[in-house]
This record gives sequence, structure tokens and C-alpha cells, in this order.
Amino acid sequence: MNEQILNQINDIFSKKRNIILIPHSSPDADALGSCLALYHFFKDKNDVNIISPNEYTDILNFLPGSENVIVYDNDKEKSEDVFKNADVIFTLDFNSLGRARNLSNLISSSSAKIIMIDHHENPDNYPNIMISDSKMSSTCEMVFDFINAIDNKKIDNDIATCLYTGIVADTGSFRFPSTTSKTLKVGSELINYGVNITEIFEKLYNNFQFKRLRLLGSTISNFKKIDGLPVLYTLISEEDQIKNDFKKGDSEGFVNFGLSVTGILCSVLFIEKKDEGIIKISFRSKGDFKVNIFASRYFSGGGHEHASGGVSKLSLIETEEKFIVDIKQYLKENYE
Repeated sequence: MNEQILNQINDIFSKKRNIILIPHSSPDADALGSCLALYHFFKDKNDVNIISPNEYTDILNFLPGSENVIVYDNDKEKSEDVFKNADVIFTLDFNSLGRARNLSNLISSSSAKIIMIDHHENPDNYPNIMISDSKMSSTCEMVFDFINAIDNKKIDNDIATCLYTGIVADTGSFRFPSTTSKTLKVGSELINYGVNITEIFEKLYNNFQFKRLRLLGSTISNFKKIDGLPVLYTLISEEDQIKNDFKKGDSEGFVNFGLSVTGILCSVLFIEKKDEGIIKISFRSKGDFKVNIFASRYFSGGGHEHASGGVSKLSLIETEEKFIVDIKQYLKENYE
């Protein structure tokens, strides 16, 4: 954070503020961890609320302060009342208002100062203060730097637990290419605040219900390889979800199994969402294969070079057919 931005931040928070912290829709550990860390940081001297656009996986309910999150879909009246009094709005772990889904209009129409903290590429120019760095491992690592720059004496076990969880999740336990020596140093410093690293790992990764295990088996069984290409993809149909009592977050990490196969550079997961009229798509890759470009070009998506998302309004079968055509064309144009 440069000196000019730091001066702006210190000026804004020189007096008590009404703050709203907003993650992207269906927030993951990095998004929610960022919000909760700043909630604990600011709550002593400010009025602070976290508003999530929609529900998130109950796996993250172990994070300190998660019981204070307002879910807009469940409490629109309370959420809109909070917006009326807001002085400052933080948007965390997203850089396009569309990622806030049903909160995007409330954000854009608010008179509050908007501060973005995010690590995705190609940010939209909506905030008053933009803290953006696509080379960072996670938004939680950026929030650690933000807090350190303002008042590092306020970091405690609650803040450290939220930040460490987000960093671990977004770096794949410090193994993704975005992990740097600084990331490891930040993780080490957070552990010094008494973070229980074993408990966090258990909560994030060893939490399968039996039906989720069955869903994973079905998803792995559905994997298909495109002949002649280093690409695997799989599908979770509406029927699969009903059969296995699918809940938000149950498919987290499933797409990564494709990359465990020798020679595979791209793995894709399609999830049928009949209630929303879309197919939700997760892209993962390694090496020189940049899935954010592919997701943006063909499936109205984007994200990181090796981890992106997209959507399709076609049927599941039509989406599969379109994907096969598009990926062949993309690889022919860019990698031959």
C-alpha cells in the first residue's frame, strides 16, 4: 500500500465510521476470512457490519465472528437499512460489481466511500480507493498488509485465524504458483498469534459427510477426457445433487482432481443449476494454460490464470458440446 493510499485511509478512519464489509457471492474462505478479519480490526471504534450477497458453506462457520454475518438473501430489510447509514464500504476478494450479485446496485448507488481490496486481474474502476494486486496469493494476504500498515498491534488470534484460513484455502495449503516466500512468511507470523493450524486444516478439508463422499465418487466417475488434448472435464447434474443431498460448498475442490492425472493441464467442472437457469463452471489449470482467458472469451467468466469461473445459459448437454468445440478452437489458436 503506497503512502498516498495510506494517508487517505488514515484520514477516513480518523473518526468513527459506519462500515460495511462485502464479499463476493457464494463467498469462499478468502472472501469471508478477509471480511471477518477487518470486522475484528475495526469493531472497537466503529459500527461494522458484514453483508454477504447470499448463503455460504457452513464449513466456514468455525471462523471467529461468522455468526455476525448478515445474508442479504435472508434479511433484505436489515441489509438495506445498514446501507442507508454507511460511510465506508469495503468490497473484498472481487473487483467487478457483478460479483456482488444482488448487492451491486446498493453499492453503486451508495454515497459511502468504496474501498476495494482484491487480487484478481483487470479490476473495474468503481471504487474510490483501489488496492489491487493480482500477484498476491490471496485477498487475506493483502488484508494482513493493510492491517499491518495501519496498526499491527491490533492483530490477535481471531484476526490471525481468519487470515490464515483464507490464505491456506486460496493457496491450496501453500502449493499453488501464487505462493511466494512472503506468503510463507505471513503464514508463519500468523501462527505466532496462536493459530491452530491443525484445526483449520481439519475444518477445511476433513469435513465430508457420507453423501458428499458419494457425490465426489459420482463426480470422479463422470470425468471425461477430450481425445488428443490435455483436458479433463466432469459434470454434476441436478439428479446427482438431489440424490446426494447437495449443499452449497459440497463440490469445493472437486475440479482439482482432474489435475492429478499425468499429462493433464486443464480440468473443468460443470454444475447444473436449474433453479437459476445456468450451468456454473469451474476451470483449473497448470503450466502455461491460462484458463481466465478461455473463461472470459467463451463463458462470461474470468479470474486467475490457473483458477477461474464461468457460466452458461445453455442446457448441461449443450454446454458440454459447446465447451468441446470451444476448447479445441482455443488450443489450436493459442498453443499449436
